[in-house]
Amino acid sequence: MTAAARTRITSAFTDAGVTGQLYATDIDTGASIALGADRPTPTASVHKLCLIATLYREASHGHIDLRRPVDIPAEGRSPGATGLAAMRDAARLSLRDLAGLAVAVSDNTAADLLIDTIGLDTVNTCMNDLGLTRTVAVHSMRELYATLREDAGGAPSALTDPAVVARLRALDPTRTNRSTPRETAHLLAAIWRDEVCAGAYGEELRAVLGLQAWSHRLAAGFPFDDVRVSGKTGSLPTLRHEAGVVEYPDGGRYAVAVFTRAAATTVTLPAADAVIGRAARIAVDALRA
Repeated sequence: MTAAARTRITSAFTDAGVTGQLYATDIDTGASIALGADRPTPTASVHKLCLIATLYREASHGHIDLRRPVDIPAEGRSPGATGLAAMRDAARLSLRDLAGLAVAVSDNTAADLLIDTIGLDTVNTCMNDLGLTRTVAVHSMRELYATLREDAGGAPSALTDPAVVARLRALDPTRTNRSTPRETAHLLAAIWRDEVCAGAYGEELRAVLGLQAWSHRLAAGFPFDDVRVSGKTGSLPTLRHEAGVVEYPDGGRYAVAVFTRAAATTVTLPAADAVIGRAARIAVDALRA
């Protein structure tokens, strides 16, 4: 069954014009399906999962107060098209509300304010403590976007030029935030098993990870009112990823990470988005069979 699923997933990636990696696991039994699951890959905004998990772990250890307010000046915000990154006036939010924005609309400013609070070293220590040794944060979102600007010569339109895309540091897993599909899915499984933080902290962490507004990738593969999908997307030139947890009404729960890279450099590729949900559905159906 799993061999047939891998063949179907590979065909789906090919039809969508992408190369893909996938890891899906039954959170309770450990059964899994893997396809290129151990190859390090730039994580883009999927790495915000690591940040939010670390934030809640630190809070559960008493190191920070999630209700602590943060003053957010209007100037100097990280680049981005959503949330605080796109807003123009000063604001004040708690750490946990910043976490909500970082997940719900992938707010880069919110994420960087959290990074400023706990530090990338803390994020990496948390991942190591969880045994995720190939999941590494190298820079903040503002630093990541700075490399894009520099590598594109300051011209955003150049990010669709194949020659420019080929030299982007943000697409080199040895020089940017990175993980593997297996480790990313294992992080999610650990969160759902209360291994990152337990009790009220674990419940709130899972609730935050269920806030994502985007439904055109992973969730598109599970269009059912009684199936809950919690996920985090990540996008960079040619890269479209999502990792999340799919929960069925019968109690089945599955952690899935799908990382893709498109052959085309165009920004809008609906087939590349849709194949993430399709591949995840094939994998989960095979695990449930």
